[in-house]
Amino acid sequence: MNRKILALTVLLPLGIAAAGCVGTPGPVGNIAVPQPAKPVALDAYLGKWYEYGRYEAPFQRGCEGVTAEYSRRDDGTIKVVNSCYRDSLDGKFDQSTGKAKVVEDSQGAKLKVSFFGPFYGDYWVLDHGPTGTNGLYEWSIVGEPSGRYLWMLTREPQPDAVLRELLQRRVKELGYDWALVRLTQQPAT
Repeated sequence: MNRKILALTVLLPLGIAAAGCVGTPGPVGNIAVPQPAKPVALDAYLGKWYEYGRYEAPFQRGCEGVTAEYSRRDDGTIKVVNSCYRDSLDGKFDQSTGKAKVVEDSQGAKLKVSFFGPFYGDYWVLDHGPTGTNGLYEWSIVGEPSGRYLWMLTREPQPDAVLRELLQRRVKELGYDWALVRLTQQPAT
């Protein structure tokens, strides 16, 4: 399989892909990615997420103001809409729509995500916070088996200091190299 096509198969939760944006994946930041820590209730995971930080990926290079929105589709899969602004919060708006399906026997914590037809990539909800008063998880840490991709998601564009510290601590506990994390610019609230 061509390397560029192979790279397209791992366009994960926040991959905003466009022609020419695919390249060599980044370094392995976790040589022993753990299995997800908790079951995931889909209804508590749906909705809009703001990316707090990530491992930089070629298909997401330069993205700021990154969001991901998950909703149910009539066929039982999940609609995934990823958005970002290229190079700055005032940059060109880019959006990609895909679909996801829950992996059987994963307690909802593993999904397969596709933005390109039959090609699916792994999406593991490695950990998540409690549900808030709205019934939605407050934060999530997402990865996949290679250890090259990592995303931290929050329900607010500007998480408070307590949540930022919790995410950093939890990412390190999961075995990820914090030095590879790129914090995402989000608009002020």
